Amino acid sequence: MEKSIRIESISQLHDLIGYGKPKHPLITLIDIKEIDPTVSTLGIHVFTNFYTISLKEGNSCRNKYGRQYYDFQEGSLTFMAPEQELQVDEDNSEVKSYSGWLLCFHPDLIYKSSLAQKMNQYTFFSYTSTEALHLSEQEKIKITTIVNEVSDEFSQNIDVFSQDLIISYVELLLNHCKRFYGRQFITRAKVNKEVIVRFEELLKGYFNSAKPALDGLPSVKYCAQKMGYSANYLSDLLKKETGKNTQEHIHFFLIEKAKTLLRETEKPVNMIAVELGFEYPQHFSKLFKNKTGMSPVKYRN
Repeated sequence: MEKSIRIESISQLHDLIGYGKPKHPLITLIDIKEIDPTVSTLGIHVFTNFYTISLKEGNSCRNKYGRQYYDFQEGSLTFMAPEQELQVDEDNSEVKSYSGWLLCFHPDLIYKSSLAQKMNQYTFFSYTSTEALHLSEQEKIKITTIVNEVSDEFSQNIDVFSQDLIISYVELLLNHCKRFYGRQFITRAKVNKEVIVRFEELLKGYFNSAKPALDGLPSVKYCAQKMGYSANYLSDLLKKETGKNTQEHIHFFLIEKAKTLLRETEKPVNMIAVELGFEYPQHFSKLFKNKTGMSPVKYRN
């Protein structure tokens, strides 16, 4: 039976990594060089109950982007949301081969704040580690400066302004990360175009096969797995390059295939709906009308 550890609090995290007493119960900044794990995590699944932003520099910053390219070698930022599995190095000795930091904050820190309502906008928290944000030197300085401001604030004596200021710095940090990811998508335009071509070929092949009738419509998750990306990363990449996310692309190719079948065959609409992966034909008719402004029958006529 596989073992797992669930880290519920910042204090529990500090105990596990041998990092002393935290300065704040809901947020911490950890120097990777000073980690001295008290428990071996080899072969153990580790889950946390907080958000984690990690900057790594050094030997472990391998040349990867998605599964192919790497732009900058100044440092890599990765992100984790609560309930995600922590990626632990195979042996604790590797921790000493690089430098950097971990900024961890519990959801309770931002509870009832406006930031809590915006967290779903920061889709990079569900990117994989191979979709890290690779920083230029200038970007790394900007990010580290903000992180140090966060640390300075939560390390002081708590007063009535502390909570709002800490949250403001965290939101500023996340907004800069969002901006830098935008830069990363832009600077990789050539690579991204190759991804779009492969993605379009994937959808064309799917809708020109028997898969829709057998397996249903392709899901966003299915497409992302076939492309080798996380669902949010693929959608964000497509949105940046084409203005349409993964789901919108799926619908586009679905409707184009439906139009072809309606024009070039005499198959009943219900049969076409089933061939395209719809369990209920009325759902197909509703989507078709929503996307084209007319029903399948009217389009055919």
